[in-house]
Amino acid sequence: MTAPALAFRELGGALGLPTLVLGPSLGTSTILWEAAAPALRERYRLLAWDLPGHGSAPAAEQSFTVADLADAVASSIDGPFFYAGVSLGGATGLELLLRHHEQVRAAAIIASGARIGDPAAWLARAVTVRAESTSSIIVPSAQRWFAPGSVAAHPELTGRLLHALQNADDESYALCCEALATYDVRSRLAEISTPVLALQGREDAVTPVEKAVEIARGVARGEIAVIDDAAHLPPAEQPVATAEALLGFFLRATEGA
Repeated sequence: MTAPALAFRELGGALGLPTLVLGPSLGTSTILWEAAAPALRERYRLLAWDLPGHGSAPAAEQSFTVADLADAVASSIDGPFFYAGVSLGGATGLELLLRHHEQVRAAAIIASGARIGDPAAWLARAVTVRAESTSSIIVPSAQRWFAPGSVAAHPELTGRLLHALQNADDESYALCCEALATYDVRSRLAEISTPVLALQGREDAVTPVEKAVEIARGVARGEIAVIDDAAHLPPAEQPVATAEALLGFFLRATEGA
């Protein structure tokens, strides 16, 4: 099977700094990390990636799994790196820790879970998007993504994220849904010894705080943090709080290594 094609974008940080790889949520792009990047690039070289058919990444040509996404990320990065990913990007982070733990120094799994949603619901969404395009899910996605007040507080960024969803390749989006339908690493969390931060938005109905608790308790070296006034996209909704949580966690992980 050919690895899914991703696209990487530099978001700043000097070349000599440690690398921090930033993963997206389904339907978004590297835009998700733009507001948090200024604080993070003071200490890290930032590389954000796009899912197949999202942002600047080419459309997927065949089906793939979340594990395949993790393999594609790992093969694209030279040397060790820190990782932070949102939702599907967070699921990819857990697969990175299971499949490529020697490369990942510490990982923040944001608004995600060891399993996300119900397989039947993901398959149904794939059918909807193939039939009606991603435009048909913009309104429900906005309701899931953002806490009350987030759109008003960040109208330009939230608008660009919704346009990224509208512009995503329909088949690639559907294949991402099907990958999430088969994703479940709950029984394998105990295999993960790399430091992990499970970071959740307090208003997140897609992956509620219980998902973060499951991750933090399941891995060997887990922490949990909750960001107020954020739902499913904390880096866009609360970029300062998200950056502060990541910087503090990665510092603790480095000092404890």
